[in-house]
Amino acid sequence: MKASRPERPPTVAEDAAAPPVEGTTGLSGPEIIASYVKQLPAKPGVYRMYGQDGDILYVGKAKSLKNRVSNYAKGGGHNNRIAMMIALTRSMEFVVTETETEALLLEANLIKRLKPRYNVLLRDDKSFPYILIGTDHDAPQIRKHRGARKAKGMYFGPFASAGAVNATLNTLQKAFLLRTCTDSVYDGRTRPCMLYQIKRCAGPCVGLVSKEDYQELVDEAEAFLRGRSNALREELSRQMGEASEALDFELAARLRDRIRAIAAVTTDQGINPDGVEEADIVALAQEGGKSCVQVFFYRAGQNWGNQSFFPRHEADAEPAEILSAFLAQFYDDRPAPALIMTSHPIEEAELIGEALTLRASRKVTIMTPQRGEKRKLVERTATNAREALGRRLSESATQGRLLAGVAKVFNLDEPPQRIEVYDNSHIQGSNALGAMIVAGPEGFSKTHYRRFNMKGDDAATNDDFAMMAAMLRRRFSRLLKESEEGAPVPDLVLIDGGKGQLSAALEVMEELGVTEIPIAAIAKGPERDAGREAFYMPGKPPFKLPMNDPVLYYLQRLRDEAHRFAIGGHRAKRQKALRENPLDSIPGIGPSRKKALLAHFGSAKAVERAALADLEAVEGVSAAMAKRIHDWFQQ
Repeated sequence: MKASRPERPPTVAEDAAAPPVEGTTGLSGPEIIASYVKQLPAKPGVYRMYGQDGDILYVGKAKSLKNRVSNYAKGGGHNNRIAMMIALTRSMEFVVTETETEALLLEANLIKRLKPRYNVLLRDDKSFPYILIGTDHDAPQIRKHRGARKAKGMYFGPFASAGAVNATLNTLQKAFLLRTCTDSVYDGRTRPCMLYQIKRCAGPCVGLVSKEDYQELVDEAEAFLRGRSNALREELSRQMGEASEALDFELAARLRDRIRAIAAVTTDQGINPDGVEEADIVALAQEGGKSCVQVFFYRAGQNWGNQSFFPRHEADAEPAEILSAFLAQFYDDRPAPALIMTSHPIEEAELIGEALTLRASRKVTIMTPQRGEKRKLVERTATNAREALGRRLSESATQGRLLAGVAKVFNLDEPPQRIEVYDNSHIQGSNALGAMIVAGPEGFSKTHYRRFNMKGDDAATNDDFAMMAAMLRRRFSRLLKESEEGAPVPDLVLIDGGKGQLSAALEVMEELGVTEIPIAAIAKGPERDAGREAFYMPGKPPFKLPMNDPVLYYLQRLRDEAHRFAIGGHRAKRQKALRENPLDSIPGIGPSRKKALLAHFGSAKAVERAALADLEAVEGVSAAMAKRIHDWFQQ
């Protein structure tokens, strides 16, 4: 994309708020916006509106920057939301693009990155799973993939959940016998694994299938995942018939099992309308100023699951505006299907389709079906959206009452919007790890969870008080730096522990000068009896809540979630430590020397017990290196 700025003094960095045009100090929002208009070209581009403190208010795109910004400069004709945004504007920034399509793509990227206050925001922190058939090996591997698509191969998806991927992979193994093992396991095998025995792998690792025949299985799997399942079943049925006529009943039985597996995955998918090979169905439901966007994924003529999204927007946002923003942001970092069907007409459907076509390098169509099977599919998706929104609103109402109760228990001025809960986990000081979870009006905010690796230089890792102090020191030292950039500050900090942990936490907060954040500790009851927890606050005696108090149950859930998150991280850290080879920690031991030592002694344990003379006898290990290895283990 070629981007340039209109000439306007002074020039500023792209991510910074531009100061208003000279002489606009003391003017109103519309007057400040009007001061930019005469300098703008009648070209496509993206504009950003900033408030008094440089906080970004809105990101928009325009076919003509001059015309669009002129509309904002008018005194009337705007709804309340736009009027408020205009009134708050103190400066603007512009980027000129070659086409409106490029402007749309840039707008979506900036909205996701900058999260402006008045834009519709897709709160999407989920990376959808795909199926990957690797093409960087003589015997391609099939596996689940999530994250950046850097590995070389063919990607199929997205799937709505890991469960949907696993179920499909399970069937694909039965139908196409492709390997799922890693390349390192594959290269080290001398006999077939159990998957070969239960007829879920063709055994390419030990030559039980030729490269040509295995590649044919890969091609069949690709054809199936691209939606050509009927032709594939017909071909396999023909081969089964030929095998039966040739009295090769073992081959015929294997082909029969594969046909059954393919039939299972293509029939057990719910509603699969004719003519919908590859599509996303996107439906919107609104109630009480909130929205839910439901997306169903159809690939290869199969339903690959659905997901609910709850975009953030002003209460008066229109369905078309919400869906337009959703589509632009949702497909900003993931491939779009050939067809996208929506529940509401979108004014810019053609433009968004052009932008997605440009990104996908193939035709992408956006439509709102009015009748027939496709319309029924959209209506079904809309029903799911309404039900998901109803559940969300019910949960939010309950959550609001609980947070009001929390405010009363801890003497807060208003219900907390962000609660941070801290816990730590270790076994006699080993693999020590601290954890922070975050909760608020919308429940647990898992994207804000954090873990802290605790080492000897952080704190005495077998001292719970010192560990808690070290964790909070790291967390709030960083928060002090980030708060200037708008990082969220907790309204309440909960510590899993008693008076000792609270005292350690208070010392850190006073040391850092963070004394305005309410802090409390929740201690387990006698014999860890749930319901008899004691609460500690600065300057107050310990207190308990009634056994049947919903707020107590809520606080227990917070404490248990922090404990679960800490324990999970500790176990993962411990498992990783168990898997690590001691040789990896020795300076100067690379893959070649490590391989030579293991080949000579058979195991890392044997290397550890080896005499200096034995180490010197290993090919590629010098006398100095042998002494270093010997001294390392002796120490």
